[in-house]
Amino acid sequence: MLQRHLRAACAAAAAAGALLAAGLSGSASAQPAASPAQPTAARTLRTDAAPPALLGALQRDLGLDRRQAERRLANEAEAGATAGRLRAALGTDFAGAWVRGAESATLTVATTDPADVPAIRAHGARAVVVDHSLAELDAAKARLDRAAAHRATTDAPVWYVDVPTNTLVVEAIRPEAARSLLAAAHVDASLARTVKSAEQPRPLYDLRGGDAYYIGNSSRCSIGFPVTRGTQQGFATAGHCGRAGSTTTGANRVAQGTFQASVFPGNDMAWVAANANWTATPYVTGSSVPVAGSAQAPVGSSVCRSGSTTGWHCGTVQQLNTSVTYQEGTVSGITRTSVCAEPGDSGGSFISGSQAQGVTSGGSGNCTSGGTTYFQPINPILQSYGLTLTTTGTGPGDPEDPGDPGEPGGTWAAGTVYQAGDTVTYGGASYRCLQGHQAQAGWEPPNAPALWQRL
Repeated sequence: MLQRHLRAACAAAAAAGALLAAGLSGSASAQPAASPAQPTAARTLRTDAAPPALLGALQRDLGLDRRQAERRLANEAEAGATAGRLRAALGTDFAGAWVRGAESATLTVATTDPADVPAIRAHGARAVVVDHSLAELDAAKARLDRAAAHRATTDAPVWYVDVPTNTLVVEAIRPEAARSLLAAAHVDASLARTVKSAEQPRPLYDLRGGDAYYIGNSSRCSIGFPVTRGTQQGFATAGHCGRAGSTTTGANRVAQGTFQASVFPGNDMAWVAANANWTATPYVTGSSVPVAGSAQAPVGSSVCRSGSTTGWHCGTVQQLNTSVTYQEGTVSGITRTSVCAEPGDSGGSFISGSQAQGVTSGGSGNCTSGGTTYFQPINPILQSYGLTLTTTGTGPGDPEDPGDPGEPGGTWAAGTVYQAGDTVTYGGASYRCLQGHQAQAGWEPPNAPALWQRL
């Protein structure tokens, strides 16, 4: 028995050493220490660029004061970077990560291997040992997605991987509908949990006032995020707002542009090419919010939405990679949030701090009693259509930074959408992506340790 305990202790120490060797130094909080030559995650992701309108909505909707709102955004940036490093180090043991607390001060990282616990704690995160890896749960959800493509799922309209409970959750109006879907997908009962819910998500059409745009002089939606494709300017929005070839006019009823591509259902993404009278700017429509990038926020992070019907509202990211069934069909790969929305907010911007997250898809409830809203992540839109997010262009790096190797060469390229786990070369070194984002000048791997880990 004693030898068994000693062997376990040695294995845990070895695992901790291996993870620490991968760049995970100890810390008293979820914020990893950064050398003076390296910008913090908060600086890289420009949490200081959050404007008064967004901070005000965070205070109102999450019950914070201004200093708490500012600290929350900074903590979430650091937690995302830490979670990315741990995900890379844990490999197939990784079972998800999330933040909690009024200021998102607690980062929890789940693993399937108890030997990983010391290293997770050494980096300031709370460790949880669970039965199922994130890869296992994601694979089960993918089977649900495939099964849903061949059957009606309006009575079981929402399913997602819930990392805090380490389960695949199916929300259903009729629990038997959830059980039928799980059986059709051959998902083991130990992986899944059914939640009875009256939620009936629907796309959010019929935008009123503000910075709306009109489709074919009839329906209305919100601009999501301004983008460019080469020299062509335009914006990303929800696919259910219009089909390829549909023309748009601005809120001023002046001719604006044409839908170039649109997908709905399946996904909920589209982009509109604007005519020469319209200019893409790095701001959220109808406000002065500057957009600095598109780094994906982790589960539990604060997120805010701007829409023409209801203006600014905030909440938290509840689940990533969610599937939702609307009357028109199932949409997969979207993000579930506690933010409210109403008809007319569709296509509008979801943003966390200064980082673009996605465009409003649909939801349930309203902004009087509260609700659930889903957004189509922005990075898949950028990647699918070869678009570049319009940003402030004020990344942390410049030619005088110590980490700048001058003329580096390598495979890293601005404008490319990278996913967690992707590897690139830059300046003769190799790097692994920690958080999904679209690369931009100033976010070169040595200048953005919140996004890249040197191998």
